[in-house]
This record gives sequence, C-alpha cells and structure tokens, in this order.
Amino acid sequence: MRILLALCLLTCPVQAQETADAPGAMLRGLDKVSGIASDLEIKSGDSAAFGRLQIDLSNCRYPASDPSSNAYAHLTIHDPVVAAPVFDGWMVASSPALNALDHPRYDVWLLRCITPAADGG
Repeated sequence: MRILLALCLLTCPVQAQETADAPGAMLRGLDKVSGIASDLEIKSGDSAAFGRLQIDLSNCRYPASDPSSNAYAHLTIHDPVVAAPVFDGWMVASSPALNALDHPRYDVWLLRCITPAADGG
C-alpha cells in the first residue's frame, strides 16, 4: 500500500494553487528608533511613504479558494540615503522573515491583501 501511494505521488501531476490578484495590500511598518508601528494601505501600482522610505507595491496575490489565507506581495522599497533599492522582491504574509527588509531603522512586513471580503465590499 505504501509503495502504491509513493508511486502515485511521484507520477501524479502536482496541481498548483490558483491565485487571484488583489487591488492592494495592507502593510505594517515599525520605526525601530521610536517604537511606533503604523499600518499602510497601498493600492497595486501605487506608492506610500513610511518614515524616509518609499514603498512601491507592484502586485498582491492570495489563494483564490481562500482569500483570508496566505498572501504575498511584490514590493520595492527605496531609501533616499541608499542608491539601490533596500528591498525588491516578494514578501509572504505568513513568513515575513523568509524574505525580509534588512534596514537598520525600519521594519516593513505584509499583513494581507485587500480583498472584497477583507474591505467589506
């Protein structure tokens, strides 16, 4: 029985989870010097300021079958003191340390995508 199950797992195609694009994302930022945390709502394609950082949101996606489940967003974060972006990649809401912003003063992480169920629409 175990061999049959193992063969099935090896030969059966893996089905990818379908995702949906959200119109925006909810992020949380922490100023590590002052200890103040702020929530930021950003629409896809827009930017928001947090301290001296500029946060650009390209896309936020979530599992289509479970909108309240895990979300991931593509962010580009700029600090005017640094020439290159201080972060450019995907953040995962359930695992913020997986691909985190590495900044001496600020932390930014994804809370969730903004979905019709989440924003009451």
